[in-house]
Amino acid sequence: MMKKSIPAASPDAYVAALSGWQRQMVEKLRATVVANASLDEVIKWGHLVYLSNGPVLLIRAEEHRVLFGFWRGQRLHEIDPRLKPGGKYEMATIVLLQDEDVSSHTASRLVEAAVRLNQTLGDPTDI
Repeated sequence: MMKKSIPAASPDAYVAALSGWQRQMVEKLRATVVANASLDEVIKWGHLVYLSNGPVLLIRAEEHRVLFGFWRGQRLHEIDPRLKPGGKYEMATIVLLQDEDVSSHTASRLVEAAVRLNQTLGDPTDI
């Protein structure tokens, strides 16, 4: 069971609190996300969430994995077939373990497509 922790005060604080491969992975994903779209970066539900016309994606470090999730990820399966549906809305998430990766190219395509979907379809949480 994960121990309950106080949410980080800011996205920078969230990353600073990580270590090892999870920190490297989160830093890489975060850099790609920030480079590819004009998104609001916030701490929500205890992890990094990126907003543009509603929530677009999340980056969450856990004890043994890093999650790279998209609110409309079920529509992005052709970009990365590792996207697993789960949760509310059209959520789908790539689960990254220590020796796995998402190329910057693939991550860029996912971010751009996810932002476009929110521009076209609106806030994914407005149902």
